[in-house]
Amino acid sequence: MQRRVRVEPVMGTVVTVDVRDPGLPDPTVDTAIETAVEWLHLVDATFSTYRDGSEISRLGRGELQESECSPEVREVLGLCAEVERGSGGCFDIHCGGRLDPSGLVKGWSVQRAAEMLRAAGARSFFIGAGGDIVTRGESAPGQQWRVGIRHPEIAGRVAAVLETGDLAIATSGAYERGEHILDPHTGRAPEGLLSMTVVGPSLTYADAFATAAFVMGEQGLHWVAGMDGYEALAITPDRRTVWTPGMDALLVRDIAPAM
Repeated sequence: MQRRVRVEPVMGTVVTVDVRDPGLPDPTVDTAIETAVEWLHLVDATFSTYRDGSEISRLGRGELQESECSPEVREVLGLCAEVERGSGGCFDIHCGGRLDPSGLVKGWSVQRAAEMLRAAGARSFFIGAGGDIVTRGESAPGQQWRVGIRHPEIAGRVAAVLETGDLAIATSGAYERGEHILDPHTGRAPEGLLSMTVVGPSLTYADAFATAAFVMGEQGLHWVAGMDGYEALAITPDRRTVWTPGMDALLVRDIAPAM
């Protein structure tokens, strides 16, 4: 099987692009991967809250009006507002006193990168950016992708393994960037869960839903279950793993999780 792998530090994490399409010409694959990686760097430059000159930082300081922003920034702000309304304010890009749409941007940008690969003809590939993942097609002929959900307390271990085809997976918790998620209603880090994983057709929404559902605690499972096509799995502070009914079809049972 032809395989092309690119590992790129971007957006404060490491992004892995793994294309496994037999018969797709090498130059086509390489060009598609390069285009996707360039896109992710553009997103980083536009949306990074750690760069004073980024468009989102300038907007947050009042140096730009939303109407003056790029179409990408306006699109993201609109999507964030949609999820904020749908989550009863549990997803809030103004929480903590500054503008930060990071809870949706990474998923949105990786989803767009996946669409770029599809447009170039790729049908079997994996893109992983921290806890945000898109899988398409097969990892090998006749084999689904196996994706581990990182254990929230034990580095290098997984709490569960999913078998996937065309799917988006997003996990929110405090393990990668510390306590960066705040409950907008209290201003403090949520304490109801160790991690929340959401799967579904779009990483844009899976990423934002995982953030909102993590804030909600176990009630977030029921909220996600009400979204058409989305399912969730959570790890509680007492180390129980709980999930929505639709996750049963994805969970690999022959691997013992580390709890």
